Amino acid sequence: MSNGKVAKDVMVGIFEYPHVPYWFTISQAIRIVKVSFLSAKKYPEPMAVLVFDEKYNLMGTLTLKDILKGLEPRFLKPSEKAQVPKEDESTLSLIWDTLFTKESKELAEKPVSEIMVPAKNFVEPNDPLTKAAYLMLHNDLVLLPVLEGKKKFVGLVRMIEVFDSISDAILKE
Repeated sequence: MSNGKVAKDVMVGIFEYPHVPYWFTISQAIRIVKVSFLSAKKYPEPMAVLVFDEKYNLMGTLTLKDILKGLEPRFLKPSEKAQVPKEDESTLSLIWDTLFTKESKELAEKPVSEIMVPAKNFVEPNDPLTKAAYLMLHNDLVLLPVLEGKKKFVGLVRMIEVFDSISDAILKE
């Protein structure tokens, strides 16, 4: 279906994405994102930071969504106060105004290891692209590490390239 493509045919290099050690704080990761992506006007899909251990082994990834959820845990669990009738806009406005406040600044000092998405799934460079698609879809991943010999981190497969390759194969049939 994917024209016989394998992971290495579509993978991007590990240096396409900024990376941090797992002990960095969320606020340090935010600064890295701002310098690497926003100030540089570089917007790879998805914008993510790679998280490594001290031996430079990939531990996980951190997307902008993960960072925002780490700064405001109430986004994960809607509070009872958030269940406001639609017609009560003033009450709803007060709820929105309480998000991302002083508490978020305190939460920004947590290590990124607490909010990252652990790298549990991977493909080898010669694995079929359909395997990458399967793992990404079934594990809700936008990035999938490519490991050589199940050890050496050599690149990333992104959902955008998987989609492009598979959709090209479908449209050609």
